[in-house]
Amino acid sequence: MNLIVLFKDDFLNGSGKVRISGRRLKHVLEVHRACAGDELCVGISGGQIGRGKITHLTNEHLEMDVRLSIAPPPALPVTLVLALPRPKVLRRTLTAASSMGVKKIILINSYRVEKSFWQSPALVKESIERQLVLGLEQARDTVMPEVITKPLFKPFVEDELPAIIRDTTALLAHPQASASCPRGLEVRVTLVVGPEGGFIPYEIEKLTACGFIPVKMGERTLSVESAVPALLARLF
Repeated sequence: MNLIVLFKDDFLNGSGKVRISGRRLKHVLEVHRACAGDELCVGISGGQIGRGKITHLTNEHLEMDVRLSIAPPPALPVTLVLALPRPKVLRRTLTAASSMGVKKIILINSYRVEKSFWQSPALVKESIERQLVLGLEQARDTVMPEVITKPLFKPFVEDELPAIIRDTTALLAHPQASASCPRGLEVRVTLVVGPEGGFIPYEIEKLTACGFIPVKMGERTLSVESAVPALLARLF
């Protein structure tokens, strides 16, 4: 945890003093091994970053005086459209994408996405936010990504995706593509990443008809949790 994300409920009586407990407190005690008087990097969710000076610390809670004055890092100019992966992979991918600065993630269906994935507890709002916060803490960011679920592939691609990709470079990650993934772009991108095993031909046809360009990174076929950060690092 390189930054403690604070929320409005953490602040005491609208002052500059906060009180935290639970997972964040445990991390401060066991990893930072902080003491009263120490300062930690903090940031208010959706807002500025600064320092928090510990004024009181017990095994039950921690209190800090907080000073916030620094803007969070800029977001990546990308919308990530991701075929819903298995729950464990989803958790890791959400954390990775959040830490890299992705601020809009759309989870979609695909022929190779198991129906049971859509009933997973990993899709509960609290579970998604927990993974996103882990990414923010790692990257010293405070702006929570937006995660949208679209369980119907064809209506989403035909009715909604054209507006999403307008004025962006639309790229479809596909291991069998003939074109290589571009590097160091300075434009807004919509990136689609398929499920383990890839999109079926029908889905690729629908996406290319919508305006997506299939691209690959090389001869190796990567897992979703490896492909997403690798693609983002290459694109930006």
